[in-house]
Amino acid sequence: MTHYLDHAATSPPTREVLEAVWPYLVQVTANPASVHTPGQQARDGLERARAAAAAALGCRPGEVVFTSGGTEADGLAVLGVAPAVVASRGRERHLVTTAVEHAAVLEPARELERRGWRVDVVGVDGEGRVDVAALAEVVTERTALVSVMHANNEVGTVQPLAGPGGVAELCAQRGVALHVDAVQSAGVLDLPGLWALGSSAGGVAAVSVSAHKLGGLRGSGLLAVRSGTPLEPLALGGGQERGRRSGTVDVASAVGLATALAGAAARREHEVARLAGLRDRLVAGVLRAGAAAGVDVSLTGAAPGAGRLPGHASFVLPGLSGELVLAELDLAGVACSSGSACSADSDDASHVLLAMGLSEDAARTSVRATLGWSSTEADVDALLEALPTALARAQR
Repeated sequence: MTHYLDHAATSPPTREVLEAVWPYLVQVTANPASVHTPGQQARDGLERARAAAAAALGCRPGEVVFTSGGTEADGLAVLGVAPAVVASRGRERHLVTTAVEHAAVLEPARELERRGWRVDVVGVDGEGRVDVAALAEVVTERTALVSVMHANNEVGTVQPLAGPGGVAELCAQRGVALHVDAVQSAGVLDLPGLWALGSSAGGVAAVSVSAHKLGGLRGSGLLAVRSGTPLEPLALGGGQERGRRSGTVDVASAVGLATALAGAAARREHEVARLAGLRDRLVAGVLRAGAAAGVDVSLTGAAPGAGRLPGHASFVLPGLSGELVLAELDLAGVACSSGSACSADSDDASHVLLAMGLSEDAARTSVRATLGWSSTEADVDALLEALPTALARAQR
């Protein structure tokens, strides 16, 4: 039996999702754009999913654009919204983002730079939190788009988007559209509250979500785009999704995403408390094991209870190989990771940890354990039981 502690990479689909999508895999299988009865049945399922997803996000159904996942949703925001704002609102070709964003934002940002855009990448503090004062120095009323994630996938730090002096307020005051990558926060943070941090005049204008991080199906996501926010489609063809994203929509995946979002929203208060309890016990146990083994284990990211995702724990183990520790844990039936699954095959040190001020050597020792809907006390027990041996073997 494997004890799975890598929910930031992906979570298994929930039973309610599997039951919800099954009819759309074997019974209601027509193209939702077709005008015949089977097509309209599929269309009805798609629009019900859109309405349910919108209710969980706090937006309108017509503001939901289904995508193939969080990566496409991020790309659609950066490469679709930003140029459209320039074309329709006369803004400068200027994008502002942070040094700890996912590659799904940073790579499109680099593409804009190759097209002649000015891209400002703002730094973070030692916990991975964006410097809002530094952000304020580069965001102007002429900026096309600001993109700041809700919470970081590698260290779990929640960004200061809300409240006085937050990123959303800054963007609203300057009339600038803000895109938020909510791939890691969906299901555990307040997405309707996030959506409320914007209007047609500025602030939160687009939010990206991925289904498989919260119990939906892989290859499914959405971009919520506020009414009035211009958007240039990246995929051209049949004009689906109101011309914003061409291609036959995968109804089953959309139903799965909506079901996962609705279920997570209904259980959020209880689930956040449960995950935070598991995380706190995990963090305390890992730090104790490190001290007992003579390893200076340090928690990376914000402290538990101080702006950190409830199911997220990440560490560096100076002097050890993080990959070797992970391999030893895997042999013991415990699955953790070293950071972003999207860059797991890269030899480069984590750009997130480097931006936080860690050395390349320290950044290469990272270990991440993340919890989700299927996590139990037994999973934490298994990690804490296997860790002392893994640390001892990694020191040989």
